Amino acid sequence: VVANGTGSFGSRSTQMVGSALVEASAMVIDTGRAVAAQLLQVQPSDIEYAGGRFTVAGGARDRDRGLGLGEVAAAMAGEDMPEELRGELAAELDYQAKDETYPTGCHVAEVEIDPETGVVRLANYTAVDDFGRLVNPLLVDGQVHGAVVQGVGQAIYERTVYDGETGQLLSGSFMDYARPRADDLPAIATATLEVPSLNNPLGVKGAGEGGSIGAPPAVMNAILDALRPLGVEDLDMPATPERVWRAIRRARG
Repeated sequence: VVANGTGSFGSRSTQMVGSALVEASAMVIDTGRAVAAQLLQVQPSDIEYAGGRFTVAGGARDRDRGLGLGEVAAAMAGEDMPEELRGELAAELDYQAKDETYPTGCHVAEVEIDPETGVVRLANYTAVDDFGRLVNPLLVDGQVHGAVVQGVGQAIYERTVYDGETGQLLSGSFMDYARPRADDLPAIATATLEVPSLNNPLGVKGAGEGGSIGAPPAVMNAILDALRPLGVEDLDMPATPERVWRAIRRARG
């Protein structure tokens, strides 16, 4: 089905497919502009395209002269169309990115820890990210929320346990493998700063992994900051109640 490409992963889809669509669409519009100019008997430079319609640039009277995208495509099959403009209104290209693009951001977590039980509660979380130009801000916000929760799970809840003798996975179901639930999380505050990338025509950067990359260190640093007065200086993920409780007891001697 797909002649070229390696799939959707690593926050590359909008950068690669979106950019390919933008450049291919520009090629289609350029072809349509030449056809419309032929039909309207003006120069291609006098043709404007907007909202699915090719119109003659100039005064209001001139703008009434125009053709729809479908009309232009149909005209290209006509016998009286010059050979160089005859065919399908289509374009094909292989898009090559100029360079890799990386988002940036700052994530801040606030935690509260019960020193008697080791239970960690995420009290507040704020994420400010630069994903370049936002094509769909609502979708990006949802991606950040989901990825932050994934990162919080890695930092506090999710732990795979194997039998030391057989290697059998013991936490093989959600009865034994903890995940963050809605009541484990605060409202996640998000904001974006749009600095367009120079490496693709859309100016976009990846957004999918931002939360999952930012959340684990933000949460773990907050936990260690809270435990530092008790003498705890190091703690492995996930910071389960047992691990936190044991770390406190070791530090206290």
